[in-house]
Amino acid sequence: MLFSPQFPLLPIITAQFLQSKPLLVVPLHYRLKKLNSHVPKPPLCSTMEHALTRQGKIEGEAFTGRVEDQTLPLGLQPETLPRHVALIMDGNRRWARMRDLPVGSGYEAGVRSLRKIVELCCQWGIKVLSVFAFSTENWFRPKVEVELLMSLFERGMQEDMGIFLRENIRISVIGDLAKLPKALQELIINLEEATKNNTRFQLIVAVSYSGHYDVVQACQRLALKAKCGLIEPSDIDASLIEQELETKCTEFPCPDLLIRTGGEFRVSNFMLWQLAYAELFFVQSLWPDFGEAEFLKALLAFQKRQRRYGG
Repeated sequence: MLFSPQFPLLPIITAQFLQSKPLLVVPLHYRLKKLNSHVPKPPLCSTMEHALTRQGKIEGEAFTGRVEDQTLPLGLQPETLPRHVALIMDGNRRWARMRDLPVGSGYEAGVRSLRKIVELCCQWGIKVLSVFAFSTENWFRPKVEVELLMSLFERGMQEDMGIFLRENIRISVIGDLAKLPKALQELIINLEEATKNNTRFQLIVAVSYSGHYDVVQACQRLALKAKCGLIEPSDIDASLIEQELETKCTEFPCPDLLIRTGGEFRVSNFMLWQLAYAELFFVQSLWPDFGEAEFLKALLAFQKRQRRYGG
């Protein structure tokens, strides 16, 4: 197991589980580059670095298992696996209501599902997983709900940072982080700094994010560079725009495969530029019911598709 039950996976993700529809109204690396103009990114102090390292050792001692690379399931071919998978995790509240359970039970079940998918990505060699945790539109939700989500997010990162260090997992958070509580902004900066050299797997959490926001902020950055004489307007092309998108935090910025649970057939303003050539896979199962069998089904379907990129 990658995440022991005593170390619940980022309620960054739990944040998303406060609704039946993707939190974007839907669903990790808030590029703090966008925060550069708002909050200076301080270096990780030696005290914090020591604390993180120490926490990793302590939690490692209590952690009963590691994520071991395993033989791929029958039918999966390593050379045709997606390098980057994106997830819109929909259906947590519906899952709970169908079982006459508190809505919180749906969030908890959703966290368990995400924990399992992260494990499988590590085991099977998928390099990047992006999840839509909290959208720009979610700020219009009731204040008490937003505050709860921010609190869950902060607590989850504090609890799990040692595991990310131990398991060689890089954490990135994308979105308009300037809107987040200051303490959470600082925690994100430190967690990203502490895991930036981890290479096994990258978990990208989209918070306070939307596809529209991402493209607009990229254009604003390019406009400022042109105004300052750093580039000519005629220099602006798709490549320059991609370099300013939030997903510049990863080696593989464009998802190869998007999976959405919950029976909806839309991308809900998630990574609109980056999903231009992604293969889309929609499932009826609610997110808490999505596990290894359905993830495998999505990957097998992906491997059967011919990707022509318009050619």
